[in-house]
Amino acid sequence: MLQIESLRGLWRRSLILWPDGRRDTETDVAWLQGPSYYADLRQPPRRPDFRGVTALRHMTKAQAAWAAGQAGFAGRLERDGAFFEWQRALDFRPASGQPDAGSLRLEGGVLIEEGRYAPYVEHWHQGAGARTPCVALRLRDRSTGSEAVLVRAGDTFMYARGRMAALPSGISLTESIEGAASLRAAQDLIDCEISIGRAGLEGWIIKRSSLPFKEGLHLYPSTRACGAKYHTADLTPEGTSAIREWDILDIEGDEWAVAAS
Repeated sequence: MLQIESLRGLWRRSLILWPDGRRDTETDVAWLQGPSYYADLRQPPRRPDFRGVTALRHMTKAQAAWAAGQAGFAGRLERDGAFFEWQRALDFRPASGQPDAGSLRLEGGVLIEEGRYAPYVEHWHQGAGARTPCVALRLRDRSTGSEAVLVRAGDTFMYARGRMAALPSGISLTESIEGAASLRAAQDLIDCEISIGRAGLEGWIIKRSSLPFKEGLHLYPSTRACGAKYHTADLTPEGTSAIREWDILDIEGDEWAVAAS
């Protein structure tokens, strides 16, 4: 039986199937598994042009509408008997109220996931890169109280930060964007960052993000006060450089690998 330890590293989804025959092979899906914490980003195809957009307040309503079609979440992966449950500390979309759980098995190098509470089948493929160092943190913003999860496996990292705006209950994120009272309100609803990037000699550089204007930027993670606090680089909604200061709620794995060299 698979153990969480054997799932460490980057996984890419090639297929999801539903019982009614629907299938999706186009959505770009990345799941990065740490010692127990994980992060996941799912982006639909046909992304609009984001050239010239360098901050949240630069996004148009149409761009916000596309962003609302994304999905992603982060938290801790737990074993529940024969099943695994992806517990969500934060979610890009409104919570469904149903646990995200399924069985996992390897067949011919393909990781097959079958839903426990929802009928679906997903096919996953593990990246060829190194899986060590492997480390993850759960963080809380010292000024806003929002939470984040940061996972690194090898030279790949994923960073997931919750939004400040409360999501309306009972409707989808897309419906919330469509019904937003203003462009600013629509922008605030998508201000949930889930980014994937590479940690190397040149720094921690974001390659893909739920907020496309973050792509190409450096995360610059660093520890302060003997690890009691953690800093990451960010932007204000208007595009000014800023530093987020975090309390470390939990840390696991290779602690030395959570800061930029």
